[in-house]
Amino acid sequence: MTTNRVEPSFRESVDLMFNRAAALLDLPPGLEEKIRVCNSTYTVRFGVKLRGEVRTFTGYRSVHSEHTEPVKGGIRYSLGVNQDEVEALAALMTYKCALVEAPFGGSKGGLCIDPREYDVDELEKITRRFAYELIKRDLIDPAQNVPAPDMGTGEREMAIMADQYARMNTTDINARACVTGKPPHAGGIKGRVEATGRGVQYALQEFFRHPEDIAKAGMTGTLDGKRVIVQGLGNVGYHAAKFLSEEDGAIVTHVIERDGVIHDDHGIHIESLHDWIVQHGGVKGYPNGHYLEDGKAALEEACDILIPAALEGVINMENAARIQAQLIIEAANGPVTAGANDILMEKGTVIIPDLYANAGGVTVSYFEWVKNLSHIRFGRMQRRQEESRHQLIVDELERLDRHLGGAWSMTPDFKSKYLRGAGELELVRSGLDDTMREAYAAMREVWHGREDVHDLRTAGFLVSISRVAASYQAKGI
Repeated sequence: MTTNRVEPSFRESVDLMFNRAAALLDLPPGLEEKIRVCNSTYTVRFGVKLRGEVRTFTGYRSVHSEHTEPVKGGIRYSLGVNQDEVEALAALMTYKCALVEAPFGGSKGGLCIDPREYDVDELEKITRRFAYELIKRDLIDPAQNVPAPDMGTGEREMAIMADQYARMNTTDINARACVTGKPPHAGGIKGRVEATGRGVQYALQEFFRHPEDIAKAGMTGTLDGKRVIVQGLGNVGYHAAKFLSEEDGAIVTHVIERDGVIHDDHGIHIESLHDWIVQHGGVKGYPNGHYLEDGKAALEEACDILIPAALEGVINMENAARIQAQLIIEAANGPVTAGANDILMEKGTVIIPDLYANAGGVTVSYFEWVKNLSHIRFGRMQRRQEESRHQLIVDELERLDRHLGGAWSMTPDFKSKYLRGAGELELVRSGLDDTMREAYAAMREVWHGREDVHDLRTAGFLVSISRVAASYQAKGI
């Protein structure tokens, strides 16, 4: 009976899911353990003088795997940050990078702090000191360890860390590549802010290209008209909900936040609700929907697609049996515990796992890192040449039209659309879309090709572990 199971912690969940997949592989003795364990974790406690007193903060940077370098992973600011969480997230980064074929090992960092308690100047002091502690130990370095934004951090914190690295490494020509997720004017890349949410959209689009997979989730058709519940309207949840509703015709019926839930069967206007949250700090009082205080209960409402996009463990053994969603896509890291995963599988729920679903962030971070190392923006060399070649075709079509006396004409807007060469944003989106398609294809091949694999999560872990193992074996380990 599932009621007798013990709820695993987040770290235990990651290890359990790894172990289930690794048991299906014929790895050499000892290699499975080498891949599973976290290589190292650095804990730092530093003081910053704020408001007339010295305040001490605790931070972490964990390196899970160095099968390839640099290692990659975000830095989060949250009071819930602890060593186990950081190490579990670093492990997920290893598998995530391997799945989407980003050439990074896995890492993660965190600072135990509530960023809402400090003003921007205080946060800059704290961020600079934290970055200093990591940089002097090579835990921020373009060739060794490259952080990115995570929960509670964003472009500003990354720009500060990059500036601190440059101050401490004045002759490093690749200094800007020491972190990703920077604002475009500070070496960032267009499309990075929305990358994880955009990746969630592309993951769902790819899933809905396969009728066999849609049928496994008990659905038919396309994303158009599918009813969606989103838990967490932060950066990832906001962009995923916005793109799915505005571009794919999905209907977001519930948005769950820390202070409650907004519900509207006709569909919530995501941009309007997001603006309200920014101004008021929560969903309570939003005039264009029904407000309920119990947000957790909304996870159990009937829907086609459930998108947990906030914290880990929100779907657990206590509520898994009551979840009615036919398809869950893990926009957050670890929102479904290992115990809940078993219950949902027994019910026939299809889960698109976090190591794939939210890999859009690290994918576009990879593009930003490459841009910083190459010292040229994407599209600068080829865009106008592309437009010139397209102009030749348009000119020839117009000549033929004149020759035929105007017997036919081009579709309205065709000329302007066809003539526009791809800039940085278009190339980033193209690269992200291609990455999500290829990664899903790799998982799907295992999911449908092996009789002992019954879910996408196990398939994703099998692909990732196999690639990490091959990398270690190529090194002679």
